[in-house]
Amino acid sequence: MGSKHKLSSKGWLVLFVFSAALLAVGLGVFNVVTDPFGVFGDRVLEWWSYDETNNPRVAKFSYLEQHHDEYDSYIIGCSSTSSFPKEQLDQYFDANFYNLIMYGADMLDVEQYVHYLLEHYLVKNLVINVYIDNGVVYDNESDAFTGSMPWQVDGSSPVSFYSRYLFADPRYGWTKLNKLRTDSVIQDVHDVFEVESGAYDKSRRDVEPIGSLETYLTDYPAFVYYPMSEQKMTQTENCMKSVGAIRDMCREAGVNLMVVTAPVYYDYLLCFDRTEVESFYTALAEEIPYWDFSVSSVSREPRYFYDETHFRNCVGKMALARAFGDDTVYIPEDFGVYVTPENATEHVSRYWDVPEPDVSAYTVKIPILRYQNFEEKSLSVTQIEEQITTLDRAGYTAVSFEDLRAYVEQGRELPEKPVVITFDGGCLDSIAGCLPVLEKYGMKATVFVIGSLMGKDTYKDTGETISSHFSLEQAGEMLDTGLIMIGSCGWDIYKLDVTAPIRCGILRREDESEKGYTAFLREDIRLENELLSPALDGDVAIFAFPYGLHDTLSEILLREAGFYATVTVSSGENTIIKGLPQSLLCMNRYDITENVSPKKLLALIGET
Repeated sequence: MGSKHKLSSKGWLVLFVFSAALLAVGLGVFNVVTDPFGVFGDRVLEWWSYDETNNPRVAKFSYLEQHHDEYDSYIIGCSSTSSFPKEQLDQYFDANFYNLIMYGADMLDVEQYVHYLLEHYLVKNLVINVYIDNGVVYDNESDAFTGSMPWQVDGSSPVSFYSRYLFADPRYGWTKLNKLRTDSVIQDVHDVFEVESGAYDKSRRDVEPIGSLETYLTDYPAFVYYPMSEQKMTQTENCMKSVGAIRDMCREAGVNLMVVTAPVYYDYLLCFDRTEVESFYTALAEEIPYWDFSVSSVSREPRYFYDETHFRNCVGKMALARAFGDDTVYIPEDFGVYVTPENATEHVSRYWDVPEPDVSAYTVKIPILRYQNFEEKSLSVTQIEEQITTLDRAGYTAVSFEDLRAYVEQGRELPEKPVVITFDGGCLDSIAGCLPVLEKYGMKATVFVIGSLMGKDTYKDTGETISSHFSLEQAGEMLDTGLIMIGSCGWDIYKLDVTAPIRCGILRREDESEKGYTAFLREDIRLENELLSPALDGDVAIFAFPYGLHDTLSEILLREAGFYATVTVSSGENTIIKGLPQSLLCMNRYDITENVSPKKLLALIGET
């Protein structure tokens, strides 16, 4: 009988070491391949938005190492830096900017990054965003994985740096793989960055309808019960040393440097000591002149903010327009001051005296009327003329969506009592009958058309007889009056397809993948523009949701296609706000039927 072989202690040790080495190698390979922080260049999955969400300092460095030749200018700072739009930066500087926003970036991070950029890349312009929190935090690494700097930038040990990520918990990589399977066109918490610009992906935020202050405070209750906590500005001196170092580096390299200070929500300002705040901003002026947007009437309007430290992109657009003298953009009168050592003390002392703004100066209530296809047996042209006459006598002026856009984007004032008139469907008899009425009173109107039905009296898929729809040529004649705008209900969203489930308005079908739906809607928009652009001298930009149905994905795709205004069939008034393009989205409309008398119409739109 043979004896069993027993492994010696030394043999067990060798086996253990060998097994551990295999596990370590396997873990390292897995972490390099999945690369959830973008440390190793993410050359397999190439999902930069995910990596940057985990650690923007590291992932953006790796991205720029591969793509820095696509940029010649940079804006750098903490999270609020993202709200200075790349489009405006590129336009005003005649450059190609990358946004190096980093979570909670202190000024040492900014200084180190500037040093690396100037040493290794072509840099023509730098914009540094200094925020009030830069006086609170300095040289702080909040987390070894998510808050670390690249070793090439901060001069730390490369061995220690790479080892940390090479042998990190594999659950980071597994999570990335799982999220990749369910990634969506809709921005989510695991991918909050736009890769090409480096800024936050605000596609969700940018289609978020914003109207009355009461509704906004319900959606954002933090602004009602604002959390107050004392903030101590103990790092002002260190912050200013870094600002001075950045200034000197840029002068030596011949780089154009611009310093801005980001808007602060007013209640957050009250968490700081007044003397410390004034010392911070006056000390900054001693280092370098800067454009100050910290405190103004904007700071007292919560609809311009998401929370106390993050403001909407439209505010960043206003700030850049002020700095570059662009009077085509709406800018509150007190927003933006160029601060120098000579005016710093007096200017900063006024922070605490900013009154609550006069809301009526930058908002207006807008009723929108919705007429559908009508015939003599229901709502007649005669009834519509009675209603138009009543509106005219009551002092109302019918304005277009372009008028609303000019109010929001440029601050151009509207008539004292504006109203918007819309017609859905594009039936020839309906519009032809009403056009003389509109011309008689100089009332503007918008007609929403179904592209595939224009010029048709039968449905294209079934041959079924339908009401005659006006043609593209007839649309051009209406546009020539100067009173009619053309909007879209989609090219063929109402399609009746007997071989597949019927689409519910613009919404994605249950049997449809996100990719398939996205392709469908983009193609529908393309066909509508192909049809209408010759008459409109540009793409259609106003959309009426069929049946009033919409969701976040459809709204994102419409905005991507250039639609600046959308309307529903929900009843109610609208509040539009200067500087806030989101106030033109998902607007309500009053449905006007044969049961709405002139008197009832006035009551409906709030006339007393």
